[in-house]
Amino acid sequence: MATRHLYVARHGAADAFGVLKDAGRRQAALLGERLAGLPIDNIWHSLLPRAAASAHELARHLPGVPVAEAPELIDHVPYVPSAAEMPRSWAGFFDGYDEAEATSGSRLAEALVARFAQVPEAARPDTYEVLITHAYPIAWLVRDALQAPPVRWLSLDSANTGLTMIEYRTGLAPTLVMFNDISHLPADLRWTGVRADARP
Repeated sequence: MATRHLYVARHGAADAFGVLKDAGRRQAALLGERLAGLPIDNIWHSLLPRAAASAHELARHLPGVPVAEAPELIDHVPYVPSAAEMPRSWAGFFDGYDEAEATSGSRLAEALVARFAQVPEAARPDTYEVLITHAYPIAWLVRDALQAPPVRWLSLDSANTGLTMIEYRTGLAPTLVMFNDISHLPADLRWTGVRADARP
């Protein structure tokens, strides 16, 4: 039975212009140290600078592992729910999203799942991949793994470099091993990227 091990993380903390902060570099380095003992095959990252910089910082702890862009990991809204699917308090979040943007986001979400959330062929060896992306694509991958209704991506959030692990095995449903784990971070680097009133 072949297994695809997906290690998915949000980029490190960035400034308002999307440039990785010193704290974000430290977060990415600590995530790299955490993953250093694994047989990682590839590190993929979004095209946005904060994700690319995080991936390269992480890669310093995984020498020889290829690092490459994956357009499917770009930050996007994967699904715009209908008014009947969501509480009224969420409605304002989608103000300004027109049908073309919603369709584009949906296509990106489909491409993300098609590329990264697939079971390997039974004859292939196990694979280990790191994805450095953004909160929304992570939420969509988790929702997909749990086979939850599309609107449920809205209830999932990730801290900067929070680690999510999903396993895809031949003949089985996906396994969500962990979600948004930040145990590799010291207290002063935890919960960045999550609104202050939600931090424990």
